[in-house]
Amino acid sequence: MFVIERRAFVLGAFALVAAGGARAEDVWGEFRRGDALALMRHATAPGTGDPPDFRLGDCSTQRNLSDEGRAQARRIGENIRRNGIERAAVYSSQWCRCLDTARALDLGEAREQPLLNSFFGKPGQSDARSRETLAWIRTLRRAAPTVLVTHQVNITALTGVFPASGEIIFVSPGQNTMAVRGRMTLG
Repeated sequence: MFVIERRAFVLGAFALVAAGGARAEDVWGEFRRGDALALMRHATAPGTGDPPDFRLGDCSTQRNLSDEGRAQARRIGENIRRNGIERAAVYSSQWCRCLDTARALDLGEAREQPLLNSFFGKPGQSDARSRETLAWIRTLRRAAPTVLVTHQVNITALTGVFPASGEIIFVSPGQNTMAVRGRMTLG
């Protein structure tokens, strides 16, 4: 991986690192056309995992975005818009921190997708969930940008990349794999 001419894609505090010889402009173009999609880890939510009394649909029982996490998600959405993408198909894990991130991007309605839910603490689910998620992704009509807001464990299982909070991994889905095209992080 290498950083492509910083002037081309460092906007504000963001940097896009392209993979496999791609140029930053190419990755944004692929994303705009729907040839690549964005796998995004939810924005900053202090801590790890969830409390023992965690309940899906009850944000008071979950680890949630911090004020910085909400601001981070808004900045990421602004950066995506500065790169020519006003609207996107947005899918999210049902965890509150993911849904809140997806909504703060302000790119379109955040649609819940259970396949994007975390399997943290359940490593035996990794292979099956990744296969199911990849199969679902291949069914999506991607004539426009698509953003999937999920968790570190899901992204790592699909790509081998350990993303930071709020990091986007741009990928091109293949038959059985995800080719990493680039990464966008807060600088």
